Amino acid sequence: MPAAPSHPVPAVLSVALRDDEVLLVRRANPPDAGLWGFPGGKVDLGETLSAAALRELEEETGLRAQSAGPVLGTEDVILADESGEGLAFHYVLIALLCSLPEDAPVPRAADDALEAAWVPLAEIAELPCSAGVLELARRALSQRDAAAQDPDP
Repeated sequence: MPAAPSHPVPAVLSVALRDDEVLLVRRANPPDAGLWGFPGGKVDLGETLSAAALRELEEETGLRAQSAGPVLGTEDVILADESGEGLAFHYVLIALLCSLPEDAPVPRAADDALEAAWVPLAEIAELPCSAGVLELARRALSQRDAAAQDPDP
């Protein structure tokens, strides 16, 4: 059994959009094994949030984003250990909007992702997803649409 965490671990979520679709992966490993969510993972020592989001996106889907940012939001993921008296883990997730080129190839699952797919916003609620996926997808689409309408970026 792994040692109890001594501090929160920063991790990123790479949120990529295409029209009214979001890029999701089905997780192979805990936490959330078998559930759909955004590509992401731990931030390495000395790595910026943007670099971590770009790396995780490529590792899990094979897609190279042009940029990562702005930050869409943060979320604590805290899970008790099997005894219920200690912690199994505590992640602080930082979601970044990632920009893919128009000609991005089809995503392919790799690393700790079982599947990778473009999922229409309307279909996310039908999938077994990690907590907050639909809300974050809505926020990302709303922010992208608002930025597209802003004549002064």
